[in-house]
Amino acid sequence: MTHKTELYVPKGTTAHGGYTLDIGPERAGWTHSSLRVVELEPGGEHTFTTGDSEWIVLSLNGACTVRVSEEPGEPDEPNGDGTAEFDILGREDVFAGVSDFVYAPRDARVQIASGAGGRFALAGARCERRLPARYGPAPEVPVEDRGSGTCARQVRNFASADAFECDKLITVEVITPGGNWSSYPPHKHDENRPGEETELEEIYYFEIDGPNGFGYQRVFPSREGGADVLAEVRSGDAVLVPDGWHGPSIAQPGHSMYYLNVMAGPGTERQWRICFHPDHTEGYR
Repeated sequence: MTHKTELYVPKGTTAHGGYTLDIGPERAGWTHSSLRVVELEPGGEHTFTTGDSEWIVLSLNGACTVRVSEEPGEPDEPNGDGTAEFDILGREDVFAGVSDFVYAPRDARVQIASGAGGRFALAGARCERRLPARYGPAPEVPVEDRGSGTCARQVRNFASADAFECDKLITVEVITPGGNWSSYPPHKHDENRPGEETELEEIYYFEIDGPNGFGYQRVFPSREGGADVLAEVRSGDAVLVPDGWHGPSIAQPGHSMYYLNVMAGPGTERQWRICFHPDHTEGYR
């Protein structure tokens, strides 16, 4: 398990190989979930191999073209020659609305090219099945208003377990208005209990609207020696949740907070089943 002091990942501390953020299973001390952020200058390109993981390419800001080269003998549309190409229209920033995205399977080569430049998140998970490369249109992303009052937030379920097929990967975006709490009540998903809870490793990646904005993220133990962190987070920071109760995520008044959740786990069923903390559920689900 990752040491408690390493659960908060400040911006830039995992920069590596062209990535401004690079968190994989080895860095996190777990088995499945990954997140990378790549920044491209105008006319820039980035190429990577997916290896044993499936990946979703998502715009944080800007547009790009994603070219996925399949393994020989497994041609994919639209080119029919083992290569699929998709245009991501993207967005101005994460607060401007949902983005379209591209799914890239394991055992493939991915090239991301951006004429005007931009920042792109790569959410990944080690997996077993090899699914086809696909495009996810922005208009088809389910958007959910969750909570009420000072716990109201918007959830963009672009690759939730019910919205988009992956083998292991579950990933969503959340916008928390300034002054509000989200990821509340505290909840956990660190045990496999059929029909009640699924074991999922989770990464929170944050961006804050406006200069000098910040927020807070809490993770506390669900078992002896479990994950325990209270972090002040700013744009580009991440928090790892290998286990434990997590929440609230608190946005500074006047500064909306965005986070990207990336989840995956060892269970055979790809489901987001959670358990709420019994001391904090009254009237807040």
